Amino acid sequence: MAVQRLSDLNLQDHLGGPFTPSPAAWEDQILYFLLLDRFSDGNEAGYRDNDGNPVAGGATPMFQPADANNAVTTDADAAGWRAAGTDWLGGSLAGLQTKVGYLQRLGVTAIWISPVLKQVSFQASYHGYGTQNFLDIEPHFGTAAELRELVDTAHQHGIYVILDVVLNHSGDVFAYDPDRYWTQDPDSGRWFLDPRWDQGLYRVRGLRDPAGDPTLPFGPVDLTAHPNAWPDGAIWPAELQDPVTFTQKGRISNWDWPPEYLEGDFYGLKDIHLGAGPVDAYQPSTALVALTRCYQYWIAVGDLDGFRVDTVKHMDLGAARFFASSIHEFAQAIGKDNFYLIAEITGDRGFAYETAEVTGMDAALGLADIQDKLEWMVKGYRDPNEYFDLFRNSLLVGKDSHSWFRDKVVTSYDDHDQVRKGDAKARFCADQQLALGALALNATTLGIPCIYYGSEQGFDGHVPADNREPGKDRYIREAMFGGRFGPFRSADRHCFDEQHLLYRQLAAILAIRRQQPALRRGRQYLRDIFGDGQNFGPPRMLGGQLRSVVAWSRILADHEILAAINTDPDNPRTAWATIDHGLHAEGDTLACLYSTDSATIGTTVAVARRNGKAVQLTLPPAGVVLYH
Repeated sequence: MAVQRLSDLNLQDHLGGPFTPSPAAWEDQILYFLLLDRFSDGNEAGYRDNDGNPVAGGATPMFQPADANNAVTTDADAAGWRAAGTDWLGGSLAGLQTKVGYLQRLGVTAIWISPVLKQVSFQASYHGYGTQNFLDIEPHFGTAAELRELVDTAHQHGIYVILDVVLNHSGDVFAYDPDRYWTQDPDSGRWFLDPRWDQGLYRVRGLRDPAGDPTLPFGPVDLTAHPNAWPDGAIWPAELQDPVTFTQKGRISNWDWPPEYLEGDFYGLKDIHLGAGPVDAYQPSTALVALTRCYQYWIAVGDLDGFRVDTVKHMDLGAARFFASSIHEFAQAIGKDNFYLIAEITGDRGFAYETAEVTGMDAALGLADIQDKLEWMVKGYRDPNEYFDLFRNSLLVGKDSHSWFRDKVVTSYDDHDQVRKGDAKARFCADQQLALGALALNATTLGIPCIYYGSEQGFDGHVPADNREPGKDRYIREAMFGGRFGPFRSADRHCFDEQHLLYRQLAAILAIRRQQPALRRGRQYLRDIFGDGQNFGPPRMLGGQLRSVVAWSRILADHEILAAINTDPDNPRTAWATIDHGLHAEGDTLACLYSTDSATIGTTVAVARRNGKAVQLTLPPAGVVLYH
């Protein structure tokens, strides 16, 4: 049973170890981000277990193409499928443990798991960002013992575990008693008082009981008088029940205006006051000290390897620094010298890296420019320079190394929020043909690549065409194990298919990444091409589209890997691609390590004296190649 007060927790009891050492270099890792409720319930049939053996049991069969849309054949079925997407579906820690081998064989070396701590009981906050008890595991997910069993299994298979953690806010643990801003609900027409941020405090009616009603006092809860507050009411540990834990200033409406985005609530999630003062003299609040202690406890109990820290943009820089230094010191004290803190820092590159450096966070995540430019360049609607320039040396970030970014940014193109897309949310794989190009670009360019669960199975995140509901996150959060809200508008079909073409191709590329240090640590250069028969130059859009070979090099010492994709999904493309002049002599050859045209693997191309030195590449439609 979870303890009710931090003061009753003896952290020393959990420091006996042994603990798994940190990786030497996080840029060597491949991350895989999953929403735990949407990944696996452990009841699938016909997949391979952690040792690679076929599983005989299980009730849910594997998805087949004919199963697409099997959940939306009638209006009633479609309504049920859509509604299921907002509810708990059944993914668990034990289910994820059974799929560690699936991830290992794909080439994943670090799992990033959505938050697992106990959620408010009256809402279906399956995503994990509505914490009610920071010292307990959400029962829908399992137990603390099952978290440790999962981590132990992952470590045995060479996979690290990063847990998503939240400091900025709790769940919807209290209710306001607002006195201003009458607002009309556009759906019901009902008028209500809207507690939105305006710098002033709002009155509070009380902490919420297990049913969500604010019947508990807004302050330390006497369990003798209010026995229903434990375990599903109020907020825990009890140290967080002091009203000063919360800023109490209402919800954010302008997400780009400080101090509003620093003090306001995330919709119903309640903002936590973390402290005050300048960065170098920051005074952490008692709440921040308590939360930091809670997360140190989970490092020890779970033998975790890193945290993804949610909403760092919405925290004081001093608070983020206090947390980072406290967590790093604790982890180092138990032998985790490179415990990794990945900070969600939305915004432009300069802001993100300044924030990461000032706070001591290890890497930045959430740069919309990276996701946007990667996706639309592969789809043929951005100049490649726009993506590759994000990683160039720049006075903006004050760094002079071509490879400084390799472990300072986590790169991806899909995630569970897609804030950058507004109401037009859909997974990249809505365009199946070019999906491998996006996965390959992400895996072989600078940064720590992160795969969003289901991408390797081509999940599309589409809404039924006749039931378009803009802005709904549920459609990009399909249940990989099927259940009531499976991918491709299906139900009761799982997608742990290791024979899927995307899975096999990505696994081959990630295997090469493991074998070639240059693909993990090397300098990076977008290469000029000669495709128009006239001049070398960077690939560019023509007539509003990019239908071209895009080539880049990763160089480590005297070793060069040349990678290329074809952004044309319909036609093969041939182009000369520049390579490093000093590393190659005319007449040398580069060998093909990988190609979507398997007949090309193992063949060679000759180095010619063109634009310094260059080789001629031919890529099939939407193709990918790697040469060395």
